[in-house]
Amino acid sequence: MAATMKKAAAEDVNVTFEDQQKINKFARNTSRITELKEEIDVKKKQLQNLEDACEDIMLTDEDCLMIPYQIGDVFISHSQEETQDMLEEAKLHSYLWAVGEAPAEAVPVTQCLAEVADVFMEGSLFIQI
Repeated sequence: MAATMKKAAAEDVNVTFEDQQKINKFARNTSRITELKEEIDVKKKQLQNLEDACEDIMLTDEDCLMIPYQIGDVFISHSQEETQDMLEEAKLHSYLWAVGEAPAEAVPVTQCLAEVADVFMEGSLFIQI
């Protein structure tokens, strides 16, 4: 009897096109938020690594030391001052990503969260079965 009730309940569910569009939008936004959160975690780790590298370079006493700096797949040797400048620039870039102020082509997490909230507020996404 319980199986027939579940089957009957499943047959009674009608989802309008508009509701399906809202469900799809919600799913896309939720997925995007998850991706952005993962990317922020990666950027935070990169930022910590850059801060550690800056501290290590500051602790070195030799000013004439050439320090290898990785750009892509290539290591280029720079002076201590140039390397510190490059690390500071990389730290700034990673920090901007971590706080959600990424370059213009990226979508900030706050915007995705706002879109998800809008979908919830627009109407009922919950389908009673």
